[in-house]
Amino acid sequence: MAQQRRRNTGPARRGPGKNPHQAARATPKNSSQDSDPVVNEPHVGPRGIGSGLATEWPEDFRAGFTSFVGRPNAGKSTLTNALVGQKIAITSAKPQTTRHTIRGIVHREDAQLVLVDTPGLHRPRTLLGQRLNDLVAETLSEVDAIGFCIPANEKIGPGDRFIATQLGQLQRKPMVAIVTKADLVDRSTLARQLVAVSELGVETLGEEGWAAVVPVSATGDFQVDAVADVLAQAMPLSPPLYPDGELTDEPEAVLIAELIREAALEGVRDELPHSLAVVVEEIIPRENRPADSPMLDIHVNLFVERPSQKAIIIGRAGSRLREVGTRARQGIEALMGTRVYLDLHVKIAKEWQRDPKQLGRLGF
Repeated sequence: MAQQRRRNTGPARRGPGKNPHQAARATPKNSSQDSDPVVNEPHVGPRGIGSGLATEWPEDFRAGFTSFVGRPNAGKSTLTNALVGQKIAITSAKPQTTRHTIRGIVHREDAQLVLVDTPGLHRPRTLLGQRLNDLVAETLSEVDAIGFCIPANEKIGPGDRFIATQLGQLQRKPMVAIVTKADLVDRSTLARQLVAVSELGVETLGEEGWAAVVPVSATGDFQVDAVADVLAQAMPLSPPLYPDGELTDEPEAVLIAELIREAALEGVRDELPHSLAVVVEEIIPRENRPADSPMLDIHVNLFVERPSQKAIIIGRAGSRLREVGTRARQGIEALMGTRVYLDLHVKIAKEWQRDPKQLGRLGF
């Protein structure tokens, strides 16, 4: 019998220009178009028409899109995961870990938040860096509210001021300052940072400044609900946009590639994160497996720019590449709900970050 293949139909990422408002809003109940009860239109997304959308909701229900922005390693992905309640965005101590707009969905009784986790804004030094900045700019222009993440344990610097200035040039929309990593500083240091962040808002946004300034520790579960409360109030009146219980609409290949890249970044030198790209080529159900013990064969290519980087990823006699597979497998099996076999290959794509053709082939 021929193998049933789930071939990846494109690179494992959401490319620039993807509209985060793909889920169209139905008419709110209290709008000029009377309807009782309110019936939601089907949500059509990457996985087809969703099931389980609420057919009735409170008159004051709110739903919309919000994006976290900040310089690299400001805690955006960690906060996204904490709000969603499940890991949907990779995290790392290495800067510029996030390269894709990963969407996570927060379900509340009074609101639904669609969080768009974006790459860190920075002054680009490569074509890849410029394309990531363009992706962030496009996302910010389309969301309903913005959360600007600034770490509590680092003084406001040029990168923060650069981003705040960019936000000041956007069409006016609710902007919330989120002071992350509050668990890493004492109360007096946190208080000084809150004042400095408030002053930055007045300097760059005008007299009104930020809609709110909220300290948070995503790892310590401090004020995470407060962040959700503030963002929910900034959303427009709207029915739910996604079915109850759906936590992300990202294709499986995207999430698998991100989990592998996260595992590969553990313990490597600072230069490597920028040079590593991961593409899921195929996801193939293993033949002749017992019905109660299925397995997926997942074929993946990891791309780096130089032979020395390839040697780092592979390790002595392939030891490090095996560690990457072992580390990533746990998260992938939890995601897919079945055992998986990872077939990992490391390839060289010389100077791919600066080559438009190679960037296109790798999905950027």
